Amino acid sequence: MEALRGIRGLAVDLDGTLYVGDEVLPGVMAALSALRAARMPMRFLTNTTSKPRSSIVAKLDAMGLGIEAESIFTAPRVAAKVLRGRGVKHAYFLLKDAVLSDMEGIESTADGAQAVVVGDLGDEFSYDRLNCAFRLLLEGADFYALAENRMYRHGDGMRLDVGAFVRALEYASRREATLLGKPARAFFETAISGLKLNACEVASVGDDLEGDVGGGQGAGLRGVLVRTGKFREEDLSASEIRPDVAIDSFADLPGALGI
Repeated sequence: MEALRGIRGLAVDLDGTLYVGDEVLPGVMAALSALRAARMPMRFLTNTTSKPRSSIVAKLDAMGLGIEAESIFTAPRVAAKVLRGRGVKHAYFLLKDAVLSDMEGIESTADGAQAVVVGDLGDEFSYDRLNCAFRLLLEGADFYALAENRMYRHGDGMRLDVGAFVRALEYASRREATLLGKPARAFFETAISGLKLNACEVASVGDDLEGDVGGGQGAGLRGVLVRTGKFREEDLSASEIRPDVAIDSFADLPGALGI
């Protein structure tokens, strides 16, 4: 496709793009093989904040995707780098305990927290946890969100995502969270920095119109929307975001790139 002419690297979403739940989507294995055979460098980006990168790598291995840990960029790991750079040593995390291993160098505490960091607690979200975060924000703690996704597709259907809880805290505290995951420009820039390519030579591929397509385009990448995962046709028609290319699934990507 003309819109993808000159693409020399990819920033690929995981859940909803390569797989849903524990099932690899049809044609993904063949597409990955074709892209690897063509020596197309890829970085894999995920806003998943419910599990550490080590668990994501293990899941990908179990599904036979064979994606190396070094090419996977998660919101918590990118956020930890940013927070350390800003001098944050103590933070209150709305995160599952297992994910705290990705927040290296930052102590998890409510006592003297310099920042509130909101990620995915899933069923562990509670009034008490949210209220503690709210009070810290009123006391002046910095406010960060690892993601602002509205929803995601699980094996049992669509589920409410972390963005709803971020908005609740913003509304109550009259504070605005600084986003550190997709669609933040810094997230994409960090992920593709090792490719040694100009942003316009990289395509962001995913099922999230706002996070993957709009976020990628905001960082100078080209946006490729796949009609799998959380994609809904009504979202595309209602949004001002326009992908450079829309394809039915990741399986169609090599053809779209002329591979």
